[in-house]
Amino acid sequence: MKFALCNEVIRELSLAEQARFASALDYDGLEIAPFTLDENAPHDMNAQQIRDIRRKIEAEGLQVSGLHWLLVCPAGLSITDSDADVRRRTREVISGLIRLCAELGGGYLIHGSPQQRILMSDSSEAGRASALETLAFAAEEARKAGVEYLLEPLSSDQTQFVNTVAEAAAIAENIASPAFATMLDCCSGAKAETQALADVLKEYLGKDLIRHVHVNDPNLRGPGQGELDFLPIIEALVACRYEGWVGVEPFDYVPDGRAVAARSIGTMKALHDSALRSHVQ
Repeated sequence: MKFALCNEVIRELSLAEQARFASALDYDGLEIAPFTLDENAPHDMNAQQIRDIRRKIEAEGLQVSGLHWLLVCPAGLSITDSDADVRRRTREVISGLIRLCAELGGGYLIHGSPQQRILMSDSSEAGRASALETLAFAAEEARKAGVEYLLEPLSSDQTQFVNTVAEAAAIAENIASPAFATMLDCCSGAKAETQALADVLKEYLGKDLIRHVHVNDPNLRGPGQGELDFLPIIEALVACRYEGWVGVEPFDYVPDGRAVAARSIGTMKALHDSALRSHVQ
């Protein structure tokens, strides 16, 4: 498996500095939050801008693994809104971000964005229907671009639309696109799943429905900074011969982003080595 640092963790640095720092810590890639590239319209970046971004990252021996936090900007986007113009603009942004991901050399887009998938109680069914249509659209756009679009289950304190891997997997099976699946966010999963996260991974990796993992503690900090035991999670990935990306995505940077990034990769590499030794034995 490969480890990527979600770049907003160190967004106070320039992109070149982010890549240099992550490379020095032995990350394999950067997982990009588009709003860190352009706060207004990252989906509209031109080809030269995208080439420059990719060059800066690859110059440090890293690659763009993928994109996450997709719909933060521009403001006013939603996959569940009843307004047709909002839905149209949201699909335009999704299409542009899929192009951005492909041209950066990334392999996946993580659709989290809880504020942009809120269900209103008086129109929740219509909101769900709208969201499913937009996700099917995203799946087809991703297929054409040669990337994957992954729906992220998020805990119920963030959104009422898709809280568990089982819910996301059901949507993926209904859409039935090779470019559409789900993933596991450990912070949300620890709050929302009824099974142990290692068991969730074994079940849905076996069905090829989980294709990415975010490691973060339910206290919002990095792995190793809370009570969640990540060793069974990494052992499950090793046992399933997972060769994809693991994104380090803390939200609370204590004492600061750079220190959290360093501690997180140290923790994950040590757990990975331990899991490999156990698997061989």
